Amino acid sequence: MTFEFKRSQLLTAIAAAVMLPAMSAHAGGTITFGEDKSISVGFGMRGSFSSVENAAPNKTSSSQDFNLDSARIYLSGSLNKNIKGMLNTEKDIAGEGFQVIDANVQIAVAPEVAIWAGRFVSPSDRANMAGPYYSLGGGYWSGIASRYGYNGGYIGRDDGVAVVGSAMDGKFAYSFGAFEGATAFKIAPPPLPVGTRTGSDGLMYAGRLQYDFWDAEPGYYGTGNYLGSKDILAIGIAGRTQKNGAFSAIATGDYSSYSIDFLLEKKGVGPGALSIEAAGYDYDTSDVFLSEQGTAYSAGVGYIFDQKVGWGQFQPYVRYQKFSPDNDIDTKKYDLGVNYVIDGYNAQLSGFYSNTDVTGASDVDAFTVALQVQF
Repeated sequence: MTFEFKRSQLLTAIAAAVMLPAMSAHAGGTITFGEDKSISVGFGMRGSFSSVENAAPNKTSSSQDFNLDSARIYLSGSLNKNIKGMLNTEKDIAGEGFQVIDANVQIAVAPEVAIWAGRFVSPSDRANMAGPYYSLGGGYWSGIASRYGYNGGYIGRDDGVAVVGSAMDGKFAYSFGAFEGATAFKIAPPPLPVGTRTGSDGLMYAGRLQYDFWDAEPGYYGTGNYLGSKDILAIGIAGRTQKNGAFSAIATGDYSSYSIDFLLEKKGVGPGALSIEAAGYDYDTSDVFLSEQGTAYSAGVGYIFDQKVGWGQFQPYVRYQKFSPDNDIDTKKYDLGVNYVIDGYNAQLSGFYSNTDVTGASDVDAFTVALQVQF
């Protein structure tokens, strides 16, 4: 549904937008009020039921818990064909309010080059760029291999500015920027105590390069899996560094992280599409936080069947993650699950078993059923 508005009616359009039903996966309900001028609204949520071994109050029985894992409101707008923006929120950890995770403007300076400014996902690995809503199996935010909680900002977001562009018919993508850095989580508790920073106040510099050998991938915010809709063979490298970006109550040091990620998806492999993903990471905190300094790896394999069963398609998958920090307390996690894909990433039901192994502790087995919807 589309309405035409004069410029003076912008505030009325914004108020009406929040009451419109969602129209599509990414744009939500859209109101236009002139040539290339529009406002869109949408929302998403992920809820789950989990049974975790030995997590009940008696420490011997399994816990049984329902949880609203995520709830988001999406707002985006276009001032003209060169200036656009977004404002996205996420529920806070108590689930009693919302916090801003994206608030930025995108200014197109050339057909394939834009300046992003404000709060957004800084250039990083594919898992962080895709986030919990657009990854294989969904909810990929366990923070084991892809660790952007410390020095990552607001759920992987940060305040800053970046150049985002592509070349070679969209097959080569690049992004570089400068950010505040050294910011702890707002949505969830910070994983590390934050001390007093000493020395110079350096910015965090971040960048990503990616090349698609087969189909080109659109957009800056990435996707972890294309659910059988594309043939993808992509390699990406990313890095970030900040002088005096790691600091505790007793020490200050430089922070850096580097990663390489790989994604292969191929349609027509038997009765469906095969996907294979892998990534490697190196984190350095100048020995300030040995628990956040080390190497990490992740890998996943998925297969989505072309044939629909009822409303959707089945996609079994397996995933492995490992983080080996310099304090010698390793974390390993295995996931084995199946997704029921009803409408891409707009409607999915998934069930998976996971095993988490931390050095010096007993393994933790868990079974989770999750529902994701976006409007």
